[in-house]
Amino acid sequence: MNTKAKVKHLLELIPELADSDTKLTAHIWFREMEKLGYDPTETQSYKFFQLYAKGKLTLAPSIKRARAKLQEEEPRYRGKKYHLRKGTYQDEWRKKLGYEINK
Repeated sequence: MNTKAKVKHLLELIPELADSDTKLTAHIWFREMEKLGYDPTETQSYKFFQLYAKGKLTLAPSIKRARAKLQEEEPRYRGKKYHLRKGTYQDEWRKKLGYEINK
């Protein structure tokens, strides 16, 4: 499963992850470690670092980019923070600039 598919799968299961790259990344790494045969709750941190350094775990920036691209292409995967940022905050910004807001 590629990174975008992993992100999509998790956002369908746990929509709250759409607002947190950190939580999304942690969920992906947790599942990847399980698939590699490690119990993430028992594995020492140095083992995690070894796996990450060897490219056995998805890179955090790749997860973030995949999430952003998915949310750009499929708006249903956007989180609450996105709608707040693009809605309320953008409306306030436009109002301050003197633009009309049509709703």
